[in-house]
Amino acid sequence: MTADTIISKVWSFCTTLRDDGVGYGDYLEQLTYLIFLKMADEYSQPPYNREVGIPEEYNWKSLCTPKGAALETHYMTLLRELGKKKGMLGQIFTKSQNKIQDPAKLSRLITMVNDTNWVMLDADTKGTIYEGLLEKNAEDTKSGAGQYFTPRALIKAMVACMRPEPHKTIADPACGTGGFFLAAYDYLTNEENYTLDKHQKFFLKHLTFSGNEIVSSTRRMCLMNMFLHNIGEIDGESAVSSTDALIAPPSQTVDMVLANPPFGKKSSMTFTNEEGEQEKDDLTYNRQDFWATTSNKQVNFVQHIRTMLKSTGRAAIVVPDNVLFEGGAGETVRKKLMETTELHTILRLPTGIFYANGVKANVLFFDNRPAQKEPWTKEVWIYDYRTNIHHTLKKKPLRFEDLREFIDCYNPKNRHDRRETWNAETNPEGRWRKYSYSDIIARDKTSLDIFWLKDKSLSDLDNLPEPEELAEEIIENIEAGLNSFRQIATSLGGKEA
Repeated sequence: MTADTIISKVWSFCTTLRDDGVGYGDYLEQLTYLIFLKMADEYSQPPYNREVGIPEEYNWKSLCTPKGAALETHYMTLLRELGKKKGMLGQIFTKSQNKIQDPAKLSRLITMVNDTNWVMLDADTKGTIYEGLLEKNAEDTKSGAGQYFTPRALIKAMVACMRPEPHKTIADPACGTGGFFLAAYDYLTNEENYTLDKHQKFFLKHLTFSGNEIVSSTRRMCLMNMFLHNIGEIDGESAVSSTDALIAPPSQTVDMVLANPPFGKKSSMTFTNEEGEQEKDDLTYNRQDFWATTSNKQVNFVQHIRTMLKSTGRAAIVVPDNVLFEGGAGETVRKKLMETTELHTILRLPTGIFYANGVKANVLFFDNRPAQKEPWTKEVWIYDYRTNIHHTLKKKPLRFEDLREFIDCYNPKNRHDRRETWNAETNPEGRWRKYSYSDIIARDKTSLDIFWLKDKSLSDLDNLPEPEELAEEIIENIEAGLNSFRQIATSLGGKEA
């Protein structure tokens, strides 16, 4: 069976199940359980003969015989029992449930998975199947899965700028479905970049990646995504922890952090008050290694990621606009970040590229440094890919080529050799401009929320974007405003707005 045939079968069955009310996310979960069991079965046989830790009564073959209600009952028992196991096996099956209520369709899905030798299938094909489903799931706005999915073009561009190296550790404290890990893996295994020896391949498979993901269903998809791309072992320990990364200092430091932490501004816990109403209580992390105590989740992630880095470690992280301009703890963190690390680059992102509506975000690139009296940041280079840029998820999605000019300006091979494209006289439309440390420190609240390009939509009425693009942008801006007002209402009233 060819790769295209398998992909086609997986997609067509997804359509069949959607008619029964089974969404992409539910289908993806069931597919995860079944492919994992089938691959475990393949590894337990010659020539591998691996001990995969799955009891015989709950292995793949135990699913292939029963039919009807007996199959449904056995499948539910199997999911429950395997969720009690340790290592990757337990993480894949933790809190698992059967979402396919029709035993006949469940049997057909098992037959479809059984017809393929998944271990023999190359990683690219398995990855194409799974990544495709993850993206469809992210597009399904009702599922809310989009918040765990970073645009792959953006991830690829960030990795191209960071240039991961063999035998170096990479972490993501909010790893979602594992997009950064897979892009880094692809970069490291690309023969145009490196030819890996046996030791480097072993390190890449077993020791390079580590992360955190507190949502069990998302963590499951991340682990399966990594496993299908040949990262980790079926009978090994999970590279992704279920703990909240912000609770405690990291147990070990890493060479690189690539991350897009969740966009919800405040960390909070929900409880029921005496009147029986739901209230939210701000959650602050009392960390001695943090510069400031705040309930702002993104500011906390910036602080945490700095503590994750070795003294020579590097980071690229997606943050919303408020991290660049917010006063109080935000200002303290910006100042400390520029003092203790080299915050050398900011990429300002356009709206319309994330599945979560109303998101205005940026990418911060910084290199950790040993302690010294003088600030490490001497100048910050900013690339404005927001002003006069219009993207929509469906009609005009972000592509890797759209960020090619930014990557060229960044100059990954030698970022110390850069040239501004902006010039007050000769090129006032240039998107690439640097600001000195003294310029930024002199700004109100040490704000990094810097723009210099004119918004053409305010003056050039003859060259407005297409009506649907304008409509999408208006929706994005209204959503962003609503999100801000919700946060204000919540903080004023202590209740969910």
